[in-house]
Amino acid sequence: MKVEPTDALIVVDMQNDFCPGGALAVEGGDEIVPGINKVQTLFHHKVFTRDWHPPDHCSFSDNPSFQNGSWPVHCVADTPGAQFHPDLEVAADATVVDKATESNKEAYSGFDNTDLEATLNDKGVKRVFICGLAADVCVRWTALDALKDGFHPVLIEDLTKPVDNPPGTAEKVREELRHAGVITVRSDELE
Repeated sequence: MKVEPTDALIVVDMQNDFCPGGALAVEGGDEIVPGINKVQTLFHHKVFTRDWHPPDHCSFSDNPSFQNGSWPVHCVADTPGAQFHPDLEVAADATVVDKATESNKEAYSGFDNTDLEATLNDKGVKRVFICGLAADVCVRWTALDALKDGFHPVLIEDLTKPVDNPPGTAEKVREELRHAGVITVRSDELE
């Protein structure tokens, strides 16, 4: 699949708290960093989303169930856990989108309560290639919202990792995305 000038890469939440050793670690989350760095070279437009939570965010739970609305404290703005993984290459001209910045509102998608849609439209972007963490949470919602906002989402399947809680969730999400019209590719199919 050829990357075009009207394409953008959206790297979702490659933050320390979502990688091994972090507060809400996705198993093997750091393993996709080299692949993400490699595919970035194909794209003129690059977007990096990040959870940028206030300390009293509504999703934080003292006894988290690691499911929607019940997570451990993670990615609090301006803390080490909220920083991008140290090996992730973030170009100086890349767009960084902070999400879930309000205490009383969850926001899994990079499009939710941000200016991402307008930013991409201003750049003439038609198709978005999505990778990052976690495949069955924030990657999922970013892909679905991209579709809703009129973009053509492509999931780079080998450059995502799921939470998969409860087990089987990741496979259901893959099917949901395919059924919705999200195309899937592997990074080695891009040129």
